[in-house]
Amino acid sequence: MNAQTPEDLRSQLERLQDSLSTRQSILHFAHAGVSFVIALLLAGAAAKLFWDSAKVPFLAFGVTALVLGLVSYSLMRYRQGQRELAEELKRYGDLLELRRQLHLDNPSNLLPR
Repeated sequence: MNAQTPEDLRSQLERLQDSLSTRQSILHFAHAGVSFVIALLLAGAAAKLFWDSAKVPFLAFGVTALVLGLVSYSLMRYRQGQRELAEELKRYGDLLELRRQLHLDNPSNLLPR
């Protein structure tokens, strides 16, 4: 195992901090949540169209297809968010390990001598 210099560790720390500064999992979870709420609202509208219709409710069938599309999109984005979150947590663990190796979280090392 190669012994890394503090400069290498610091550059790796900066790279990890940069990669963790933008959290893609939040974007995926937000898309999943918004699309699922819209799907619920449209599902209610489709149910109302089916309930009140005396004839064949063609519009309700279209809205139902849209609801199914939104729910599948929501599930897809949720799974992407879970994968991204797992990767972000792994990188965060690596970041904490680097901070420990560099002794950045030890307050006694940060005091002036």
